[in-house]
Amino acid sequence: MSEDKKNVPNPGEVDQDRRTFLKLAAGAVGVGYAGLVGYPVYRYVASPVEDAAAVGAVKEVTLAPEAASLPKNASMMFKFGSQPAMLIHHDDDTWTALTAVCTHLGCTAGYDPVKKHIFCPCHGGTYDAHTGANVAGPPPKPLDKFAVKIAEGKVVVSRA
Repeated sequence: MSEDKKNVPNPGEVDQDRRTFLKLAAGAVGVGYAGLVGYPVYRYVASPVEDAAAVGAVKEVTLAPEAASLPKNASMMFKFGSQPAMLIHHDDDTWTALTAVCTHLGCTAGYDPVKKHIFCPCHGGTYDAHTGANVAGPPPKPLDKFAVKIAEGKVVVSRA
């Protein structure tokens, strides 16, 4: 009988163990919640600075050989640094390269060969395919335009 009493914990010790566990669990939940809220905030604040540095570091991109044989009234997406961009071969045999990041909320825009304009599917913004000028919808600024050079079967896109 005396052995059974030794194995039975004191009621005060059980309460203390529960309190310690609950404090640790509440602390872990709080740290997890702070991480869930803090990380997106950090990425929102830090991301534009990182993206600007990455894009600013790239001055010129040589595209794959297939880009030179792009048919008229067609486009091709490519990366200019870390940002998506598009190369458009127009019906009049001119070439245009523009960023593909909508100036409204940063969605990726694309070329519509039927309407011959650039369209952002997020909020319906449209841009002129030759100049990148915002034509309709909510975009506040035009798309950034790049210089395009075609020589020896290569397409080279550089900052304008």
